[in-house]
Amino acid sequence: MREAAFVKQNKDKWTTFENVLAKKTEINPDELSDLYIEITDHLSYAKTFYPQSNTEFFLNALAGQAHRQIYKTKRESKNRIVRFWKTEFPTMFYHHQRELLIAFLFFGFFVAVGVFSAANEGDFVRSILGDNYVNMTLDNIENNDPMKVYKEQGEFNMFLGITINNIRVALMAFVYGVLLGIGTLYILLSNGLMLGSFQYFFFEKGLGWESVRTIWIHGTIEISVIIIAGCAGLVLANGMLFPGTYPRIDSFKTGVLNGLKIVVSTIPFFIIAGFLEGFVTRHTEMPDWLAIFIIFTSLSLIVFYYIIYPIQLHKKNQIHENSTHRI
Repeated sequence: MREAAFVKQNKDKWTTFENVLAKKTEINPDELSDLYIEITDHLSYAKTFYPQSNTEFFLNALAGQAHRQIYKTKRESKNRIVRFWKTEFPTMFYHHQRELLIAFLFFGFFVAVGVFSAANEGDFVRSILGDNYVNMTLDNIENNDPMKVYKEQGEFNMFLGITINNIRVALMAFVYGVLLGIGTLYILLSNGLMLGSFQYFFFEKGLGWESVRTIWIHGTIEISVIIIAGCAGLVLANGMLFPGTYPRIDSFKTGVLNGLKIVVSTIPFFIIAGFLEGFVTRHTEMPDWLAIFIIFTSLSLIVFYYIIYPIQLHKKNQIHENSTHRI
């Protein structure tokens, strides 16, 4: 075959391969490996029939670049989890701060509704928390151990049960986003009412500080990530309702993927909250300064990772992109 005919026959394939290596087109590592094998076959052919030609030099350079790219891809796959937490998720989550704010405000509003309703309706607390829980807590208060509920179960069993239940609630908040976001808002509503009535109940009994210093040891992270899981459901719903310039199905797929990433990000925090509730909260005798330190550290961790760090990363990326454009 003449060299010109060989080039014409494979030119489109080589151009596609160049675009993949230049990251203008994305394919998975297996497809990249297949392309690499084909390119090396072309290189061998060129070395045999067109030695020292421009075609040989071009394919040799292309094969070398592909080899480096494949090696880099395999190496990066080993660090995929680290990269997800360090850059991929925070970069993505920056663009969903609005949904996070909506989830937070909606949840906070119904916490206030829970407090107001508990203060003005005598049976509201029982209707939300249940008679058994209220009666048990009243007995604990009479026995001078209002937080006894956190001591009755073994540490590990409590940790495991609480963690699994919280992750289940987070998944529900996300999946219910498919109901145009109404299901997600219901999860936030019910949890907000529960929290508001729960806290009012203890303040009414003169145990406000005792409840805050104890419950929020684990509750700071637990409540925060439930709100974040609600954000995930709203991201899913937003992809369905407001596709913008994208086809609705593509917007929906993006909403599902981004929402799922948000839910995945909450799992380690739910594990931390479960650990604190199972192993730490039960120690109601701990000094106030230690309880405050745990609460403040937990809040700082959540605020930094979900709000401050994504903003910092976005600004850093913007500066990098601007400097690249100037170059």
